[in-house]
Amino acid sequence: MRDLARGTVEVESAGTKPGNAINALSADSLAELGIDISAEKPKPVADAALRDADVVVTLGPEAEVTVPEGTRYENWDTDEPSERGIEGIERMRLIRDDIHRRVQELHAELTGSQPSA
Repeated sequence: MRDLARGTVEVESAGTKPGNAINALSADSLAELGIDISAEKPKPVADAALRDADVVVTLGPEAEVTVPEGTRYENWDTDEPSERGIEGIERMRLIRDDIHRRVQELHAELTGSQPSA
């Protein structure tokens, strides 16, 4: 979202169970779109970020957060290609494309613009 928004919306990213490093295949798949996350570091969801957010989005059924009352919450249960035997970079591309489409739709909704192609 940060790459797409370019300052039109404020974006925070964190994990409910952050690892020690950014997933290399995820970074590689985003780099294919010109998005560089190599300098990012995994961090846990902060209570302050949840309080300040207008919209909270989690990915997958295992992600659990307590969202303040009145805050819009969405859980994106993304496609899991490994359930169909798809692994490696191809798996990450499919997940990336699923999330990318949803991000475009959310950004368009938040800014009143048209989703980009």
